[in-house]
Amino acid sequence: MQCTAFATADEYHLGTLCHDLTSHGYFELPSLPRDASNVLLVGVENFAKDNDAGMIFFFREGAVIFWNVEEKTFLLGIFCLFCKMKHVMQILERHEIQPYEVALVHWENEEVNYTFAEGNSKLVKGEILLNSHLETEEAILEKFAFSNALCLSVKLAIWEATLDTFVESIQSIPEMLKARKRIKLSHDDVMQKIGELFALRHRINLSSDLLITPDFYWDRENLEHLYDKTCQFLSINRRVKVINEKLQHCTELTDLMRNHLSEKHGLRLEWMIVILITIEVMFELARVIF
Repeated sequence: MQCTAFATADEYHLGTLCHDLTSHGYFELPSLPRDASNVLLVGVENFAKDNDAGMIFFFREGAVIFWNVEEKTFLLGIFCLFCKMKHVMQILERHEIQPYEVALVHWENEEVNYTFAEGNSKLVKGEILLNSHLETEEAILEKFAFSNALCLSVKLAIWEATLDTFVESIQSIPEMLKARKRIKLSHDDVMQKIGELFALRHRINLSSDLLITPDFYWDRENLEHLYDKTCQFLSINRRVKVINEKLQHCTELTDLMRNHLSEKHGLRLEWMIVILITIEVMFELARVIF
């Protein structure tokens, strides 16, 4: 069976999304604790495989995780059985805040195989092994822990791609400065670049759970272990460190650009003052002489 994660937008309207999904035949599963209020859990009737019930986790932060949900469209006689995953994604589009590019969403997804086995649930060589003797509610909580880590990974992947695009937009500037060429950016352009950087840094370090373990796991040690191990497998901490180092370098470069433009502006003002003083002196001399 397969677990697939996508990050499709900055945020979801979970209330309206739940109403829309139920009107299309999906059903909400009220199995999550109250302190998981930023997550919507939905069940599906037709599963990809009969070994497990299909379910979908929607995180308010803009990520969706499918467990055992059919992802391919196939033909049966003259009838076409539509892909549940694609159908859900189409419904989801109507409830997204600041959606991402479709190509980027599908490129930066995460896919993990999972199965049921004896013993405690764990992640082994990139495959999730779920305890086959757990009650339904306990199994859902463990899936939630794995899903939470996958949510962070796909969101981080989107931010990594966003930063890479930003780096490409400014990569020629150091060479231009080195060659003493004129930087073709206005002060407003530079301030926009700085704003983009700080917005991205805010999302990564302040608005997400990338730097700390969520409060949900403080009194749930078993779930915290699954969450931490999955984050470790997905290299969350290392990737956050790398992206913050890149952000710091980009911030230094944009600050250099801003200071350079400020110096040019200051020099221009100084010359204007010198010219005005010169003109005034010339008028005074002309008045005295004539």
